[in-house]
Amino acid sequence: MNAAPQRSDFERVMVPNYAPQNFVPVRGEGSRVWDQSGRDYIDFGGGIAVTCLGHAHPALVKALTEQAGKIWHLSNVYTNEPALRLAERLVERTFAERVFFANSGGEANEAALKLARRAAYDRFGEDKYEIIAFDGSFHGRTFFTVSVGGQPKYSSGFGPRPAGITHLPYNDLDAVAKQISDRTCAVIVEPVIGESGIVPATPEFLAGLRELTRKHNAALIFDEVQSGVGRTGKLYCYEHYGVVPDILTSAKGIGGGFPLAAMLTTEAWAKHFSVGVHGSTYGGNPLGCAVANAVLDIIDTPETLAGVVKRADRMAARLNEIAAKSGAFSELRYRGLWFGWQLKPAFRGRAGEVLAAAAREGLMVLLAGPDVVRMAPSLVISDAEMDEGLARLERAVLSLFGG
Repeated sequence: MNAAPQRSDFERVMVPNYAPQNFVPVRGEGSRVWDQSGRDYIDFGGGIAVTCLGHAHPALVKALTEQAGKIWHLSNVYTNEPALRLAERLVERTFAERVFFANSGGEANEAALKLARRAAYDRFGEDKYEIIAFDGSFHGRTFFTVSVGGQPKYSSGFGPRPAGITHLPYNDLDAVAKQISDRTCAVIVEPVIGESGIVPATPEFLAGLRELTRKHNAALIFDEVQSGVGRTGKLYCYEHYGVVPDILTSAKGIGGGFPLAAMLTTEAWAKHFSVGVHGSTYGGNPLGCAVANAVLDIIDTPETLAGVVKRADRMAARLNEIAAKSGAFSELRYRGLWFGWQLKPAFRGRAGEVLAAAAREGLMVLLAGPDVVRMAPSLVISDAEMDEGLARLERAVLSLFGG
């Protein structure tokens, strides 16, 4: 029998586009993970807001294994019961009337942007193709979505980008009003901008985008890949604002760790994706949709959603205590169980050190750029797991910054 792969094998066999931590997780339960040596870690990262019910949740394991004994894959020449059941639930619980399934947030956003362009082309002709996006945004890693994303570090170095994409300052409605025109086919926005530090949109900004897109016959796309599926204390974040988009993208938490994504839209927009216009080999597969139905069974309840808010406030209070002790953090931004912990200018660029120190203490956290520590724990994390993780985080932070 071959020996277990080691972290040192990464540089030998993997493309070097990642720089993983120096341990290999092999097992998880709830918000706790164990590595190859048996050491445990509290997971405050949630696989980047993916494992919304923690690791090995019994209901998700049951749904997956039961479906695995029935049928895994059919291709979209056919449909399947779990996909139809999931689509029906999403339609019932949101503004949407139609659903398209894919495998990742990037694919869902690719579909949304293609739909916006296709609808504009069908209705107004080939000159209506321009897209407005925002600085600091992140919409995926396909060539189209990475070009629409507002972070040059991810999109530069690949040659000419698709034409007609403009990036504007987030939360700056005046800038949008000056740029938008009848050539604009879509405005894509995260209600809470994730990869650049967990920055919520102002209500006035989203309401203004809705008014401007209607005026110019453009699609308003909400990227809720990270903010959706209970992360903010609502099933989808747009519910906090009372602003309804034309298209919404969902991924990450919707599968609870199983690759799945969805694009939600109305009949008026969906009709422009006629047969053959767009597709996905694995999108809407029975395994993923069965798991997602189990995810919604748990998350889409008043008790769970209220619990997200309660847990978030509890965790925020402790994070602010740690910040005061260390003197290293200037601001804590959060919406539900989604935190952006901003380092003070004197400690700029050291978020990666916090991640490494946390790992040494047995805690998994994330980054949102070099100056922000990001956390997106399980939406049902226990008080005991939360308290233990926060104690480990405090030790890590004080080991770096004192107090």
